[in-house]
Amino acid sequence: MRIIAGTLKGSKLPVLDSEGLRPTSDRVRETVFNWLQHSIQGREVLDMFAGSGALGFEAASRQAGHVSLLENNPAAAASLRDAKQRLKIANADVIQSDSMACLRAYQGPAFELVFIDPPYSSDHWSALWPVLGLKLADKGLVYIEHDLQRPLALPDGLRLLKQGKTRQSQFLLAEWQKPPVG
Repeated sequence: MRIIAGTLKGSKLPVLDSEGLRPTSDRVRETVFNWLQHSIQGREVLDMFAGSGALGFEAASRQAGHVSLLENNPAAAASLRDAKQRLKIANADVIQSDSMACLRAYQGPAFELVFIDPPYSSDHWSALWPVLGLKLADKGLVYIEHDLQRPLALPDGLRLLKQGKTRQSQFLLAEWQKPPVG
């Protein structure tokens, strides 16, 4: 797997053979980053289920302000740390942690772009939405990839902007709109 564009264009990323890990294909990443081309530079980015790091490192390559890559699997997290060091990526951190626990505890700046591509066997969605809404900037963008066979309802506050699908997955981009206060 290679980074498609930016300062790290062409750099190789290792892909572990691990259950539940299915890196986002080059074709889908190219589509998604075309959608995001003017929405990355300087942004606070979260890659919640980083896996191979393809989404998070692609955002770092395209001048994201800072990228947090969360990965629970120790071997995958070690691979991400090795790639970060080998590629000399200064604007990203790799955090080995349960994504939901880490998100709940997060106290930093609001995320402006979040990538959510969990293992298809997981069902984080109902627990994720209320927590994510508290950590997103108004007009923050959320990329979601999920199993095509398991329909996904977006919560109130997330407005669908674009979507696509492959044989196995649906991918979409949505925008968060904070509810009015009062």
